[in-house]
Amino acid sequence: MGEPGERVTVRIVSSCDLSHPLVTGIPTYPDDPDVSIRPATTIAGEGYNVAHVSMGSQSGTHIDAPFHFIQEGLTIDKFPPEIFVGEAAIADVRGLSRHAEIGADAIPQPIKPGGILLIHTGWSEYWGSDQYFAHPFVSASAAERIVALGYQAMGIDALSVDQTEGNTSNFAAHDIILGANIPIAENLRGLSGIVWDRPWVSLLPLRIGDGDGAPIRAVAFELEHD
Repeated sequence: MGEPGERVTVRIVSSCDLSHPLVTGIPTYPDDPDVSIRPATTIAGEGYNVAHVSMGSQSGTHIDAPFHFIQEGLTIDKFPPEIFVGEAAIADVRGLSRHAEIGADAIPQPIKPGGILLIHTGWSEYWGSDQYFAHPFVSASAAERIVALGYQAMGIDALSVDQTEGNTSNFAAHDIILGANIPIAENLRGLSGIVWDRPWVSLLPLRIGDGDGAPIRAVAFELEHD
């Protein structure tokens, strides 16, 4: 990077899409609305295509706002856009078993103050199967370390940061992380495609008014600076 005030040219060298396509019938959290996308109008009938989209705010690759778990918490539209964009550190925890806790020792230091944490469980390979619901999850101690390290946002390639299958009331990771106003992206995919150092990541959500969360097009970029 250049000196303060110096103009720097940044180019995108390569990118990696970290999002699942939004299509009818994709996996959803238990009791969440199903995703249905069907034609509302067609070129053959009305002269133009428009889709009728029905889904929950937490559908597909999405990001949680504090209001998802905290009644007086920030809604997704209240965050400035820059919170969702930044240099990412990756916690590679692949190899964990079903329902395994991700411990605090797996959480790396941010590359620089703030930044985004991506937790790579490898569980996205089970997308669409029953196994997807038995993913590893973030322990309370790991969540506390994420907060203590000052991450501005985080994401995981699993259905939830908390245990899904067999869990009815323990949402410690959500409570701790969202309680610190750190948005949480879930259902990421393709983290193994980030094969360069110091990736920049965008987790920008739809700006749903008073939203508890929103779908995102998550993307990692390899940048080159002059």
